[in-house]
Amino acid sequence: MALLDRRGRRSAANAAFVVFSVATAAIAIAALAAILISLLVQGVGGFDLQVFTQETPGAGGHGGLANAIAGSLMLNFVAMIVAVIVGLLAGTWLAEFGGDSAYANLVRFLNDVLLSAPSILIGLFVYEVAVVPLHSFSGLAGSLALALIAAPVVTRTTEDVLKLQARQLREAGAALGTPFWITTRAILWKAAQGGILTGALLAFARISGETAPLLFTSFGNQFMQFNLLKPIASLPQAIFQFALSADDNWKRLAWVGSLLIAGTVLSINILVRVLAREPRRS
Repeated sequence: MALLDRRGRRSAANAAFVVFSVATAAIAIAALAAILISLLVQGVGGFDLQVFTQETPGAGGHGGLANAIAGSLMLNFVAMIVAVIVGLLAGTWLAEFGGDSAYANLVRFLNDVLLSAPSILIGLFVYEVAVVPLHSFSGLAGSLALALIAAPVVTRTTEDVLKLQARQLREAGAALGTPFWITTRAILWKAAQGGILTGALLAFARISGETAPLLFTSFGNQFMQFNLLKPIASLPQAIFQFALSADDNWKRLAWVGSLLIAGTVLSINILVRVLAREPRRS
């Protein structure tokens, strides 16, 4: 009888936990659906050709987001070049050379700190080291801030996927008398390229909507600008500025820009899911 009572209590506790988990997931999905629906309702109606062909307008004027879109692409592109190079090399060193040494553990700890650091603090740091000394906001400073956010993601992903590679790959290179750095570059990187690419895409999705670091670094620009040593417009900065305005056209552009960023991040996450899917073995 006591055994049946215990089983009954365990079954009730299990059922309660399942119900709680399902309810929590439903709330999260409902919140996400509400955000996406509001973006679609408010943003789709604001799309027109001017969004992609005209520069951001002044107050009361008409225009688009061409300079902000181009600026975001430039800032993110430069940031990802730096983040992938630094993250790939750092992650490779941690996985293949650093081991459990004190220095490697210190690097992992600092990388974890950067992973969780508020982006506004990174923006303030870059402001002090790259904006104040030059007495000017710049796209280069904005890219540096974004790179500091993206690099830890690439580093962690690279280390993890390299550690998952079979030991036989390293032994095969050693058996052929190949220097280990060539084995790493030609064999391990190639075997782990799917995971490394996934990490890079996740890092890009991480920085594509960052606003705070850009407010302290690239600052923004109402006109098209391709010189990274000058202030450059970006979608997050334009959204921040336009959403706080009472101008209806600015608010429309803010919703359009938000939908563009949300669509980009969603597309990247779908692509990551596809790339991370393991092929079926027959």
